[in-house]
Amino acid sequence: MEPMRINRYLSHFGVCSRREADRLIDSGRVVINDRKAVLGDTVADKDEVFVDGVIVSVNRKEVILAYNKPKGVICTTSEKEHPNLLDVIDYRERVFPIGRLDKDSTGLILLTNDGKLADELMRGRNDHEKEYIVTTDKPITKDVIKAMEQGVPILETMTKPCRIFDQEGKTFHIVLTQGLNRQIRRMCEYFGYKVTSLKRIRFVSIRLGDQPEGEFRELSPEEIESIMG
Repeated sequence: MEPMRINRYLSHFGVCSRREADRLIDSGRVVINDRKAVLGDTVADKDEVFVDGVIVSVNRKEVILAYNKPKGVICTTSEKEHPNLLDVIDYRERVFPIGRLDKDSTGLILLTNDGKLADELMRGRNDHEKEYIVTTDKPITKDVIKAMEQGVPILETMTKPCRIFDQEGKTFHIVLTQGLNRQIRRMCEYFGYKVTSLKRIRFVSIRLGDQPEGEFRELSPEEIESIMG
């Protein structure tokens, strides 16, 4: 292993995200060998790293979970916000989310113990498709659908082209290849619509299907390969 910064090390081996790692380090909960870590420390092969007194395993099996998030759960592992993903997912080791769903949204969220894998899946340039079912406060018009598919000016940028289909009354499917903050809600608000329900049902080739709300499952090696390809 090439030497790497301590926050990247903790993310790479699935302890937490880099941001959460910085918080753990700041609070004195991370130890490298026999001293408390500080931001900017690097870790080499010969070093041992501990979080809350537990050694970080570098030989753990890569895993991705598919979780059907209920409304109200916050997509974070931070102890400052509740109910968070660690409050509701009882898994044998620490995992963290790949991307986010806002508190009021539901559906498919992927979690992993592998930071490198998470970074690869979250990179916007990879154009990973994410499909949602959206319900608005009033029926959306064909002109608005056409304009929304071409791109919407929000957050000081123009959204990438998207696909909208299966529109029926107030409900439609939308496929995005980016993940701006509250993107779908902002896109609809731009045209005067309010989102009343938002559910993610697909991430690349992984579909939520009939997985019960509040439950999770491990992706198979074949499923992991399909989204990494």
